[in-house]
Amino acid sequence: MKEDIIDIHSKGEYPANQLSNFYPHSFVLDGINCQSMEGFLQSLKYKNVEKQRKICHLSGKEAKIAGKRRFLWKIHGRVHWNSKSYFRDSQEFEELIKIAYTQMYNQNADFKKALASTIGKTLTHEIGKTRKRETILTIKEYIDCLNMLRENL
Repeated sequence: MKEDIIDIHSKGEYPANQLSNFYPHSFVLDGINCQSMEGFLQSLKYKNVEKQRKICHLSGKEAKIAGKRRFLWKIHGRVHWNSKSYFRDSQEFEELIKIAYTQMYNQNADFKKALASTIGKTLTHEIGKTRKRETILTIKEYIDCLNMLRENL
C-alpha cells in the first residue's frame, strides 16, 4: 500500500521533508558545525578545510549548488573530511557517513521524532542515484543509514 511507503524528498510532506538531507538539522561533527546533512555531504568534495567549513554552514539547495561543480572526486574516487582523504568506495568512507548521521540523530530531537514516525513503513528516495561514481551518497547508503538509526529507536 502506498501509505506504507515514504518517499523522502525536500518538497514532500512530513515526515519525508524532515528526513531529507536538505532539511536544516544542524549538528557538530569533529568540532565542525554543519547546518544540514547536505552541507556536510557537499563539503566532502573539497579538500580545503576552510571551504568545507563554509559549505557545512549551508542547507538545502544552496548546499547542493555549492558542490554541483566539483567533479574531480568522481574522476579520482576520493573525497575529503577535516584534512583526511577517503576513497569514495571504501569502508572508511561508509563509517564516516554513518558517524555523521548518528551525530545528527543524537543532536536533533526533531529528526529523531520524524524518523520514529516512519516505524513500520518502507523508506525510499526515488530521486536519488544508485551508482557511487555519480553521487556522494547512493539511495542504498542513504536508506541504510536511516534504517540503522531507526532500529535504535
